[in-house]
Amino acid sequence: MSRRTIFRDLDVLRQSGVPLVFDEGEQRYRIPSDYYLPPTNFTPEEALALIVLCCDLGEHSHLPFFRPAQSAALKLEGSLPDRLRRQLRAGGSAIKIRLEPTNRLAAHEAVYDQLVGALTERHCVRLGYRGPLDADEMSTRVQPYRLLFSRRSWYLIGRSSLHRSVRTFNVGRITKIEPLEDSYEIPRGFSLSRYLRNAWHLVPESGPDRKVVVRFSKLVAQNVAEVAWHKTQQLHFNDDGSLNYHVTVSGLTEMSWWILGYGDQAEVLAPDELRRMIAEKAGRMLEIYRGNDAATDFEIRS
Repeated sequence: MSRRTIFRDLDVLRQSGVPLVFDEGEQRYRIPSDYYLPPTNFTPEEALALIVLCCDLGEHSHLPFFRPAQSAALKLEGSLPDRLRRQLRAGGSAIKIRLEPTNRLAAHEAVYDQLVGALTERHCVRLGYRGPLDADEMSTRVQPYRLLFSRRSWYLIGRSSLHRSVRTFNVGRITKIEPLEDSYEIPRGFSLSRYLRNAWHLVPESGPDRKVVVRFSKLVAQNVAEVAWHKTQQLHFNDDGSLNYHVTVSGLTEMSWWILGYGDQAEVLAPDELRRMIAEKAGRMLEIYRGNDAATDFEIRS
């Protein structure tokens, strides 16, 4: 091999991010021993779990961290003996995982990466942000505390200078991000569970927690009972097959939308405030459909 070819290959390795060290004593280049992880012996079950999870989810979920996980799984698959590789491919093709639709964070991967860097280095960021009901973009200086993926999207939880409190920001709604030199410390007493309290999902509301009771009809009772919707839930089946669903939540608004999803198969028994909230939303829905029906009738008669 020519000297020129050797140095060309060394350049390719450097451009790929592989560290190279020149040993003066031996007059040769080498890759530091701590660059690669030591070999690990996986059982077939462990290898199958990693390959199916990383490849299947990484292909369809569009979540950060899954692309490198998928790459690692493919490397693992390539290092396996042929017999075991064929066995895993057969098992992997027979197993599929489907998740809820997720926010792909289109054009926001750079924002996500900068947030990870800010969290790692403990540096503040200035965010431009537009909430779903905000007419104008707001600007706030944020101390990032946590990045949380929940259900469909990524959220940043941190202290906002504008609100002077810890707030939740949907990463997909961040319009601008500017890394700052200001450093910060996460309060020693902060924890995600303490911040979220008993929120139905991500937005705890001020005031005391509320005890909620919802009766679900026999048609959907088993469907509701099969899922752990909330950490405080308690289930009580009635003689007619209906279900009384008990839960304690920090705020009613988020839960109201979940209840509405069950339509006429769910009835709020307590508290009265939540009953009124559901009734008002259902009344507005009725007005919408009645208005559309009236317009349709007019067009048909015309």
